[in-house]
Amino acid sequence: MKVEEFDYHLPEELIAQKPLPKRDESRLMVLNPKQNKIEENVFKNLKKFLDPGDMIIMNNSRVIPARLYGAKIPTGTEIEVLLLNELTEGRWEVLVRPGRRAKKGVKINFNDILKAEVVEYTDFGGRIVEFSWDENNYDFEEILNQLGEMPLPPYINEKLDDPERYQTIYSKKKGSAAAPTAGLHFTENLLNELQDYGIILDYITLHVGLGTFRPVKSEEIEDHEMHEEYAEISAETAAKIKEVKARGSKVIAVGTTVTRTLESAAQDGGLSEYKGWTDIFIYPGYEFKVIDSLITNFHLPKSTLLMLVSALAGKDFILSAYKKAVEDKYRFFSLGDAMLILNRKED
Repeated sequence: MKVEEFDYHLPEELIAQKPLPKRDESRLMVLNPKQNKIEENVFKNLKKFLDPGDMIIMNNSRVIPARLYGAKIPTGTEIEVLLLNELTEGRWEVLVRPGRRAKKGVKINFNDILKAEVVEYTDFGGRIVEFSWDENNYDFEEILNQLGEMPLPPYINEKLDDPERYQTIYSKKKGSAAAPTAGLHFTENLLNELQDYGIILDYITLHVGLGTFRPVKSEEIEDHEMHEEYAEISAETAAKIKEVKARGSKVIAVGTTVTRTLESAAQDGGLSEYKGWTDIFIYPGYEFKVIDSLITNFHLPKSTLLMLVSALAGKDFILSAYKKAVEDKYRFFSLGDAMLILNRKED
C-alpha cells in the first residue's frame, strides 16, 4: 500500500497553535463506520455516545522537559538534544540537531553542572549519550527541570502561556517526549460525569517517543519500521478489560498510544500484564484484538497515526471525514479538535 494514499490537503491556518480556553469545549467529530455516518458535536457531550459499562482507557504518561540546549566542547557550536528513552541511569537515547556535529566521542556542555558524551549511533539517526553531573548534590530530574524545555511539536510556532496545557490532567508517570494529545480534552468534571454515568475509567502507560511521530520515508507503508517505545499495562487493568469484553461492552482507547499498547499486549492471543517495548505498526488490514472505539485528534498527512485510524474506520471513510473537517475548519493536530470513532468498520 502506497504512503501517498494517505495524503490530504491541509491549509496551514487550520493547524492549532494554542489550546482553547476550556479543554472540553473542543469540537468533536463522531464517526460511525458501520453506518457511514458523520456527526458533529462538542467534546463535553462525549457521554451521549457511550453506554454504562463501557470502559475508557487513557495514557497516564507525563511529558518531561526533554529539550536541552548545549555547546560542543571545545568549539562552542550549539547542539540541541531531545531526550527520547532512558536506557539506564544517565544513559539516554536522544535526537540531536545538527546531527553532523554530534559524532561518536563528541562531548557536550549544558552548564557548569551537566555534561554529556555521544557514545553510540542508533538505527534511526539518533544517538546514545551518557550524561554526567555532580550526583552528590543534584539529581538528574532536578537538573532537567531547571534546564529543559517542553518539547512542543515543530508545527507549533508559539510557546504556551501555561505548559500544563500540554499535559493531560491525569498525567502521572514521567517519561514522554510528546503528549498523548487525545487526552488533552478531558477535565476533572467530565471524568467525574462519565464515572457517575457508569463508565469505567482506567489507565495504561506508554512513554511517547520517536515511534509516534517519526515520519514515514518509504514509498510502501509495509517497508516502514516503527521505533520502540516503552509501555505498561497492569494485571488489574488487563483483567477489567477482559470483563468488559466478555459482557459485550465497548473498550474505548483514548489515543493511538493506548491503542498500540493494548494491541501489543494482545499479540499472543490473550491480554495480561504487560511491561516492555513495543514497535507495533497498525495500518489497514490489521485485525484489532482489543479496542472497539477510539478517541483521537486529527493527524498529519502520510503519518503512521493516520494509517492507524484508517485501519479502524477504513481509509476512504477517514479521508472523507478529514476532507469535511478541512471544509468545516476544524482545528488540527496536537492542540486541535477531537474525533470519536464509534466502532470498527465492517470487514
